[in-house]
Amino acid sequence: MNDNKLLYGKKLADAIFEYVANNVERFKTEGISPRLVTIQVGEDQASQVYLASQMRSAEKVGIKSELVSLPESASQSTVEKTIEQMNNDSTIHGIMLHMPLPDHLDGQILQWKIDGRKDVEGVTPSNLGRLFLGKPRLAPCTALSAIELIKSTGVKLRGLEATVVGRSDIAGKPVGVMLTNLDCTVTICHSGTSESGMLKNHIELADILVVSVGKPNFVSGDWIKPGAIVIDVGINYVDGKLVGDVEFEEAVKRAKFITPVPGGVGGVTVAYLFKNLIDAIIWQNELGGIA
Repeated sequence: MNDNKLLYGKKLADAIFEYVANNVERFKTEGISPRLVTIQVGEDQASQVYLASQMRSAEKVGIKSELVSLPESASQSTVEKTIEQMNNDSTIHGIMLHMPLPDHLDGQILQWKIDGRKDVEGVTPSNLGRLFLGKPRLAPCTALSAIELIKSTGVKLRGLEATVVGRSDIAGKPVGVMLTNLDCTVTICHSGTSESGMLKNHIELADILVVSVGKPNFVSGDWIKPGAIVIDVGINYVDGKLVGDVEFEEAVKRAKFITPVPGGVGGVTVAYLFKNLIDAIIWQNELGGIA
């Protein structure tokens, strides 16, 4: 295997973490202590591991990362009031609502309650609207990671055929918008594409393929167009091993560039979360802070 074709995320993530650490140091000289709060409703072991890792990463770059845990039985109004309190607390600069939520809660409505200037995940209507209009301030971290890894290849993107598999609000849809803004010709595939039997056809045409469906080895490696850029956003556990949404062993033989799982998109996504916090603070200060 040619390691030059593997798009490891570490170099990009390290550069972002350095940017974050330098700005945290600058903010602290100005009397600002960057603070990120994550709201979790209910508990599960996988979430605890992820959140603990996030908090350790934050500590390394000087960010105060806190977890507010609400019981699984918390009502919609209780979570909304918690978010409102954080919106009105000027010492809190970034707010995350950890997903998934218990079934009785409307996660989309709750995310939309977050002040757009504190929305470090880039999921509020105001931030997604800015992205759609080509004027982003805080964009979804996973989508940012995928796009920056594509750009890191140095390949001229204008006019390339791009296929995005998955249409989530934090990955597929925003990646499609970003690739369109980079003058790619974009096709977004979803469950209807699979049901019509056309998924393989669209993937075989793709100069750029981004897959985010959360199903192990969902895309067969022999569907990959020779010379394609493949960004595998998926993280799945199979027999105690992390694998992506793309059948890697065959895909790596055909792709010009491909992200490994693990080691590709994931680490960059965490870095962009903290970069979004820095950019949120800059935005808040431009507007005189948040009362």
